[in-house]
Amino acid sequence: MTTEQRRSLLAFQDYIRKTLDPTYILSYMAPWFREEEVQYIQAEKNNKGPMEAATLFLKFLLELQEEGWFRGFLDALDHAGYSGLYEAIESWDFKKIEKLEEYRLLLKRLQPEFKTRIIPTDILSDLSECLINQECEEILQICSTKGMMAGAEKLVECLLRSDKENWPKTLKLALERERNKFSELWTVEKGIKDVETEDLEDKMETSDIQIFYQEDPECQNLSENSCLPSEVSDTNLYSPFKLRNYQLELALPAKKGKNTIICAPTGCGKTLVAVLICEHHLKKFPPGQKGKVVFFANQIPVYEQQESVFSKYFERLGYRVTGISGATAENVPVEQIVENNDIIILTPQILVNNLKKGTIPSLSVFTLMIFDECHNTSKQHPYNMIMFNYLDQKLGGSSGPLPQVIGLTASVGVGDAKDTDEALDYICKLCASLDASVIATVKDNLEELEQVVYKPQKFFRKVESRVSDKFKCIIAQLMRDTESLAKRICKDLESFSQIQNREFGTQKYEQWIVTVQKACMVFQMPDKDEESRICKALFLYTSHLRKYNDALIISEHARLKDALDYLKDFFSNVRAAGFDETEQDLTQRFEEKLQELESVSRDPSNENPKLEDLCFILQEEYHLNPETITILFVKTRALVDALKNWIEGNPKLHFLKPGILTGRGKTNQNTGMTLPAQKCILEAFKVNGDHNILIATSVADEGIDIAQCNLVILYEYVGNVIKMIQTRGRGRARGSKCFLLTSNAGVIEKEQINMYKEKMMNDCILHLQTWDEAVFREKILHIQTHEKLIRDSQEKPKPVPDKENKKLLCGKCKALVCYTADIRVIEECHYTVLGDAFKECFVRRPHPKPKKFSNFDKREKIFCARQNCSHDWGIHMKYKTFEIPVIKIESFVVEDIATGVQTLYSKWKDFHFEKIPFDPAEMAK
Repeated sequence: MTTEQRRSLLAFQDYIRKTLDPTYILSYMAPWFREEEVQYIQAEKNNKGPMEAATLFLKFLLELQEEGWFRGFLDALDHAGYSGLYEAIESWDFKKIEKLEEYRLLLKRLQPEFKTRIIPTDILSDLSECLINQECEEILQICSTKGMMAGAEKLVECLLRSDKENWPKTLKLALERERNKFSELWTVEKGIKDVETEDLEDKMETSDIQIFYQEDPECQNLSENSCLPSEVSDTNLYSPFKLRNYQLELALPAKKGKNTIICAPTGCGKTLVAVLICEHHLKKFPPGQKGKVVFFANQIPVYEQQESVFSKYFERLGYRVTGISGATAENVPVEQIVENNDIIILTPQILVNNLKKGTIPSLSVFTLMIFDECHNTSKQHPYNMIMFNYLDQKLGGSSGPLPQVIGLTASVGVGDAKDTDEALDYICKLCASLDASVIATVKDNLEELEQVVYKPQKFFRKVESRVSDKFKCIIAQLMRDTESLAKRICKDLESFSQIQNREFGTQKYEQWIVTVQKACMVFQMPDKDEESRICKALFLYTSHLRKYNDALIISEHARLKDALDYLKDFFSNVRAAGFDETEQDLTQRFEEKLQELESVSRDPSNENPKLEDLCFILQEEYHLNPETITILFVKTRALVDALKNWIEGNPKLHFLKPGILTGRGKTNQNTGMTLPAQKCILEAFKVNGDHNILIATSVADEGIDIAQCNLVILYEYVGNVIKMIQTRGRGRARGSKCFLLTSNAGVIEKEQINMYKEKMMNDCILHLQTWDEAVFREKILHIQTHEKLIRDSQEKPKPVPDKENKKLLCGKCKALVCYTADIRVIEECHYTVLGDAFKECFVRRPHPKPKKFSNFDKREKIFCARQNCSHDWGIHMKYKTFEIPVIKIESFVVEDIATGVQTLYSKWKDFHFEKIPFDPAEMAK
């Protein structure tokens, strides 16, 4: 090791101390460290932590004089899994590790919330490549022995030391995959991606993640077996099926070639109608011509279901059917898939991306587009982005033929309409968005439809709340005390003071907590240590306030015992984890009130009147019909657990066998269900009869097909008109009933408004169906033209490329690298440099993660060849038959030749120079 290298190691020691746990590499350093030194380092970690141990380790390391110890240190890092630290030290470039600092600071702030919301075992496998193997084992051990909150604290500790530049993005993806609400707080800057992803894997630009309302599909999308509705089984999909008259009626306008919205109740078999339309469409083409159908499904389970249904039916007829979703799109050439198949099932963003890239030149490649849950065609939904492209082609006078458009929905909705005129405008706008000239509903065969789809009787039950609520008084005082503690330390954080006109135990209070926590994430002070201390404390206080707020919601709708147990579990987990001074104080305050809370919760006079009424309804209905099958809808997962415990502990309800169904997201240690668990509970409910009541959150109104259910209870549960139609539609058995049980008159009023809106929607559809079709088309065209004018006026002008030649300098040593005139663009997102002169500027080293992808074979990393620089410039790869470098713009400084002004860019798309496409012919020169 040279003196300069030793000085560099000393200069970068802070990065090493923050990242390295030396105990993980000590076994690899045995040839250079004495046994007593190893023991000293291990003891230092046990007594003071890994950072102090790393300080001692570096002291011993820099005292070594033996030949080869520096290479031995690098090899030890490599073997132990410290790839980021290895790369940084080898090139003496800690820029990537330095970039992680902002995420470390953010995670430190969010640590209190992380501990209460994260179940480490759910995301550890996704994060394993960002951690040392031994760290993963330690986290699992702690989860097993001390609980999930302690394991989450250990996971935070490990992530704070992670040297992997992609760990913030990996954490974000893991949280989103588990639908964990912590992902709302864990914001990863859009430009932050790992180098490999940016270079090769992120082939499509995606819009910001949005959540759109999903109608339930015709079939059980949580069932393991894809199926059509009950009138058609899997086996007879291979032979022609008999459609009902109302289904033929729904299909008629579309069979005539008209753009149509098919609006019919859930469970009536709209999938069969789509299959009929699709078959008729494909068969109408004369010899020598072919149709091409694309079917859009918003959600992956629906996509998988429809791909199976269409494949089973159409492949027997000789048609080629395939599907592409976000999970498979990166591994297939989309344009070839579209070209080589007759029916393509897509998640819509796939087509949006490929239209944007130009790999699908226009919608004219399709002859029929079918939109499932078409009521989502609004705002920035991918359905609307596709239809913007369609309407631009239509209104722009393009000569290319446009595909026929079919929309499927159970309810077109009326939005925020307050009267018939507004409702008509809303529905017309949806028709304009889908270019539909017809809304098809069942009119001539209503009697047949009503024999298939039963509409349950609706009952409203207004019940009383507790006369007095001492439990709430005690918890409210604890919350006020916690707020006061928080106010003392955050005088500069404006959002915390804005807490007027909000009530404990409400969703509004939960929203205020989220507002405060988001403000914490961007809160800044000159003193960074003080800033970190304040933000971490605020997250602790707000996390505790959230738990108290949750407990009040449980006590409002369930037993006090369930609310108290919820808090006791929380504080038990707090004690098992880090338990710092602030947490000790908050826990002590709760424990001082615990005996009083226990006494209140055991007092029979504090029983919940709502539960008494719910018990009466269940006793009455099961007495009238012992074979009753019930779905009980509630607002939160905590209530699901509380009501299950109440049923199982109530001797008056001994005849009930409750099951639970909740969403997949994890909000604390005891809630959230995996997809296999959801499938299992549904099977037990639908087929085996193991449960005769299912307690469910909103996940059950978005896709469950339980035809035999005859009792639906909405327990303080109400949404918009579409949600009302769906939840009511769970009760499909003849003679089914639907109860809305609430202590809030406003909830009943809202449901009555939904019923009025449903009638208004149906009346408007009937009215529109009386319009002359030419008049209706004229109305639609007027809306489309107006909307396009607005859309065009809001479009930002594309930046004009600067055609002046510019220099690229190495971002570290500022040596001249190349000129922009030498840069070529490969497949729109990869940038290479032509000429032998550039090849002399860099050196190549084996890539730590070589990978083949599409037309690319990533093999090596490239670094600045200048002595003592070795700045990371990108990768070297094989593209088709060419060996080429691919550079990343953030590694360079752009210099204007005329003015000498230098500019940094983090993304190629922000650098507006003249981008020349890669031409293989130039490589032969």
